[in-house]
Amino acid sequence: MGSVRSLCLFITFLSCLISSVHGQAAIRPGPVTGTRIGFYATTCPTAETIVRNAVNAGFSSDPRIAPGILRMHFHDCFVQGCDGSILISGANTERTAGPNVNLRGFEVIDNAKTQLEAACPGVVSCADILALAARDTVVLTRGTSWQVPTGRRDGRVSLASNVNNLPGPRDSVAVQQQKFSALGLNTRDLVVLVGGHTIGTAGCGTFRNRLFNSTGQPADPTIDPTFLAQLQTQCPQNGDASVRVDLDTGSGTTWDTSYYNNLSRGRGVLQSDQVLWTDPATRPIVQQLMAPRSTFNFEFARSMVRMSNIGVVTGTNGEIRRVCSAVN
Repeated sequence: MGSVRSLCLFITFLSCLISSVHGQAAIRPGPVTGTRIGFYATTCPTAETIVRNAVNAGFSSDPRIAPGILRMHFHDCFVQGCDGSILISGANTERTAGPNVNLRGFEVIDNAKTQLEAACPGVVSCADILALAARDTVVLTRGTSWQVPTGRRDGRVSLASNVNNLPGPRDSVAVQQQKFSALGLNTRDLVVLVGGHTIGTAGCGTFRNRLFNSTGQPADPTIDPTFLAQLQTQCPQNGDASVRVDLDTGSGTTWDTSYYNNLSRGRGVLQSDQVLWTDPATRPIVQQLMAPRSTFNFEFARSMVRMSNIGVVTGTNGEIRRVCSAVN
């Protein structure tokens, strides 16, 4: 545990205490305005266990829910804050917008909510369920655990038209920085949080522009030639745009730092990922996170806590939905 404590010195935004959660080192952040650790300790003491069990069950049935739920939380927070609005179903809601149509794991959140309503009616918000579930999916893919501040309430508005500020697969570093900065996140948060691409996939249509130009020749010279041939085979020029490719080649289902190593080798799949290596503003951070004694896990937990407190609805604002897919 001594080495773990020493690593905590790298985390300057939040004070860090180390405890044991299911045999893993868990980061416990300091106080965050609006939410707090143990918010449901008296009103619904089994809340986190219920969510964890629901996520475990969903993961056992379909491991693809892990990156799906993690992305879902990210996409929720970047649109009007972490208020669970992405969970609302119906015409023209956030989940119908292009970046969200392939997300997986909604049924896991719904299952957790059903169980929580049976155990503690009207207490635990859908926004908190999603924040907890995102943490649990990281753990299931062999990542770190951390203490999630809770106390969010649910928003009542969900519009596809509001999904316009998510980072895109072709964004430059400068554009990504602008989008993160607008929400109070810095460049280091950006590089660390995008490291969540160590799990999950992308459709060929999101990056095929890098593989071919109008004459059929390679369009992006930053791609490793061997990797380029591999991608061209997986995503031929006139092939199915919905075919999925691992974002972290060779390790797409395991939480590790190979994503950053792949960037250093010209093996980033998305253009927005590869530019983290080619841009001098972010390359040093990538180099630090791919180092043998990387603090990626600890920094990811810290940045996730920061992100999960973007625009939270607390107190008497918003509501506690009875079902996550619809407002009360």
